[in-house]
Amino acid sequence: MKKQLIALILALVPFTALAAGGGNVHLDKMEPDLYDKASLQRGAQLFVNYCMGCHSAQYQRFARTAEDLGIPQDVIEENLIFSSSLKYNDQMRISMQKEDAAVWFGAAPPDLSLETRLRGTDWVYTYLRSFYVDESRPWGVNNTVFKDVGMPNVLASLQGVQEKVCDPNTHNAEVDPLTGKQVGDSCLKITKEGAMSKVEFDRAMYDLTNFLAYVGEPSKLQSNAIAPWVLAFIVLLGILAYLLKKEYWRDIH
Repeated sequence: MKKQLIALILALVPFTALAAGGGNVHLDKMEPDLYDKASLQRGAQLFVNYCMGCHSAQYQRFARTAEDLGIPQDVIEENLIFSSSLKYNDQMRISMQKEDAAVWFGAAPPDLSLETRLRGTDWVYTYLRSFYVDESRPWGVNNTVFKDVGMPNVLASLQGVQEKVCDPNTHNAEVDPLTGKQVGDSCLKITKEGAMSKVEFDRAMYDLTNFLAYVGEPSKLQSNAIAPWVLAFIVLLGILAYLLKKEYWRDIH
């Protein structure tokens, strides 16, 4: 029995490592804030402009996004819906066919509706900021979190060109400009500036990850809103049940 248990654990190890996606790579901490509507709105804009060309969010609707994030319908239709085949109440789908995507990229880009629930917000936040130049790859880039990544760095115009410039055994720890805390070692360095500074880009990737966290569980906002009322109802029901019990057993005791 003991040998069978050890064999089962060993059999599961490769799948655990695969699910993690980054092995022992350090992941920077990212705490979502689903009540920061400004951040979520900026994240929605980034997702549509930079991700949705290849990645859908098919379990989310434009209308639901507008309602939850406080975006007027006309703003959604003018700025977030670019395809003439999509309407306000449609799901956030893309026109790219999976068969074509598989030919162009080697594999169809995954739907991102549940990406943060699958990998975690720390993984997504770190991944978005960890592309670097690698001429040996088909798209000329690689990623420290997702080795041999099969997609181009669509955010390069914002971040700039990032390269590995140091020996992983000798480099120093960095400090996250958003939190001021040490975030672990990094060999990545911007060698050609993009449209954003490092702080601005990190903030933008926080917003994008924040939006994906919302998309992964949009009902959480509504659940959190009604939770106090549910708890109040349970307390009131408990009080009524206790009083009813006392009245019922009064003559017996």
